[in-house]
Amino acid sequence: MIKKISVIGTGVIGTGWVIRCLAHNKKVVAFDKDIKSKKKLIVEIKRAWPFVKKLFNKNKPNFKNLKYVSTIEEAVKTADFIQECVTENYNLKTKLISAIGKFSKPNAIISSSSSGLLPTKIYSKCKNPSRTMIGHPFNPVYLCPGIEIVPGKKTNKFFLNKAKNFYKSISMNPIMVKKELPGYLSDRLQEALWREALHIVNEGYAKTEDLDRAIEDGPGLRYSLMGTFLTFHLAGGKAGMKHMLKQFGPALKLPWTKLKAPKLTKKLSSRVIKGTRQQSKGKSVTSLSNIRDEYLVNLLKMRKKYENRIRK
Repeated sequence: MIKKISVIGTGVIGTGWVIRCLAHNKKVVAFDKDIKSKKKLIVEIKRAWPFVKKLFNKNKPNFKNLKYVSTIEEAVKTADFIQECVTENYNLKTKLISAIGKFSKPNAIISSSSSGLLPTKIYSKCKNPSRTMIGHPFNPVYLCPGIEIVPGKKTNKFFLNKAKNFYKSISMNPIMVKKELPGYLSDRLQEALWREALHIVNEGYAKTEDLDRAIEDGPGLRYSLMGTFLTFHLAGGKAGMKHMLKQFGPALKLPWTKLKAPKLTKKLSSRVIKGTRQQSKGKSVTSLSNIRDEYLVNLLKMRKKYENRIRK
């Protein structure tokens, strides 16, 4: 079983990985080029732990299992599994992963937390690319169980299965993407929604709050349990998806959506920034994160009762 984990980059996503791994008794070595990140990491672990405790029944974080180091070599040399979490940039990731491949054990799995970059390109200069892949999580990583595993052209199935089992060992639900594509699965779906929302705001049909409510009080409630396809299957009545496609299929030809992104002008940016600032009603990001985390813990616990009945 994989026990020694290396997390490279301790921003929002990297910190989430550290917290999740600590909650599952893994030994974590963390690295970030920003020396101030160590203090921020400890602060965030302490903030998030009450929610981790509720979800995973872990009383206190074991800081003896966390080591913060100052070089890439130190971070990866003994790791069984390396989770890379730096900025979404091909040049940066390719250069970094080349160093990780050089200093890590030959069969240590290297997984990138990229949100849409192609693994074959990211790992083009990595030693032994057969052990490399994308492991795209969802924020907050320490609570959300979803993880998209995306292979590159040289990724070996042995390492994909090993990664799948590792992610399961930290209470995640792996989604095995059949082959690489930009944006993977979830971000392509989210991007479609995001682009359409920007068009609606840009053309003055609604405020950001209206659009959030349109998801929160409608599709979002259903999607959290069933997703798009099963939700639409129910929309077809007794005949299910067959009737749904027959009845609503013609609407696909209507010009309802504009999936090409609008230009992010100063005017549009201002509307989006002003709208979300008003929605936050003076609450800090930390305060809103606490509210979100408490909600997610309660939702995940409740959902488990119902999803087991659907997926049996």
